[in-house]
Amino acid sequence: MAQEEQNNRKEKSELHPRNKHRARYNFKQLTATSKELKRFVFKNEHNDDSIDFADQNAVKALNRALLKQYYDVSQWDIPKDYLCPPIPGRADYIHYVADLLGSSNKGKNPTGPNVNVLDIGIGANCIYPIIGHREYGWSFVGSDIDPLSVEAAKRIVEANKSLQGAIEPRLQGSKMGIFRGIVGRNERFDAVVCNPPFHSSLKEAEQGTRQKWRNLGGGEKEVKHVLNFGGNKAELWCPGGERAFVEQMIIQSAQIKNQVLWFTSLVSKSANLKSIYNALIKVNAFEVRTVQMSQGQKISRFVAWTFHDERAQEAWAKGWK
Repeated sequence: MAQEEQNNRKEKSELHPRNKHRARYNFKQLTATSKELKRFVFKNEHNDDSIDFADQNAVKALNRALLKQYYDVSQWDIPKDYLCPPIPGRADYIHYVADLLGSSNKGKNPTGPNVNVLDIGIGANCIYPIIGHREYGWSFVGSDIDPLSVEAAKRIVEANKSLQGAIEPRLQGSKMGIFRGIVGRNERFDAVVCNPPFHSSLKEAEQGTRQKWRNLGGGEKEVKHVLNFGGNKAELWCPGGERAFVEQMIIQSAQIKNQVLWFTSLVSKSANLKSIYNALIKVNAFEVRTVQMSQGQKISRFVAWTFHDERAQEAWAKGWK
C-alpha cells in the first residue's frame, strides 16, 4: 500500500478540517511531551501503540498530554470521578461554532478577545473554553451548578498563564437557572455552547455508565467500582434529561435574545429534535440550524438558533473587528 493511502486510512476524515486531532494519536510525540503518559502505553493486537481507554488514569494522562502538546496547557487536572472528555470531539464542536459565527461575518471566522462565548456547564475540565481560547483567541465565561466544578476550572485557569484573563468560571446558584444569575444585564455574548446532561435520572445514568464500561472491556465484578466513570451526577443527568434541559434553555434564551447572537446546544438523541424544533417555533426564533458532526461511528449534532435577521447579524459582527 502506498504511503499516501496509509496516511489517508489513518486520518479521521470525519472530523472538522481544522481539527488538530484528525490523525491517529502519535504516542511517540505525546510521551515525549508528557512522561506521565509513557507508563500507560502498550502495543495492541495490531502492533500499534495504544492505551487502555477503560483506565481512568490512562485517559486522564492522555488528555494532559494532548492539552500540553496542542493547546499549550501544561497544568490540567480534574477531581476524581469527574468527566474526562474526549478532546477530538470537543474540538469539533468549537470549530463548527467558529464556522457558524463566520456565516454571520461574510464567511470569515472571527478571532480575538472581542469574541465572547458563554459555556453552559463548563465542568471541572474547562475543555471548551481551553480549546476555544487557544484556537481562536476568544474570551469565555463558563457557568456550572456544581461548586467543585467551578473551583476546579478556576484552578486550571490560574495554573496556566496562557488562559489567565481569558476564561471566567461562574457558579450558577439556581437549579432552575440557565442564563439567569449568569448573564449580566449589560453583557453580550456572540455564542453560547452547551453540552447538556444526557440522562433523565440517576438510575439511567448508572445504566449508561455500566454499558460504557462493558464496551471498554470492563468486567462485571468491576462495574460497581466505576459507576461514576465519565462524570459526576450533575454532569450526567437532570430531571427530564437532555430534552427538558434544552427546552428550558430555549425558553430562557428568549428572555435575553438581544444579548446573544447565536445560541447552540449539543443534542445527542435525534429523537429529541422534533420537540426541540417545536420549542424554537414557540419562541419565534428567526433562524434555526442543525449542524451534523461525527467521530468515528458516533454521530452527533448541535442545534443553533438566533433571534437576529441577516442585517442584524452583520451589524453585530462589526464589533469583532
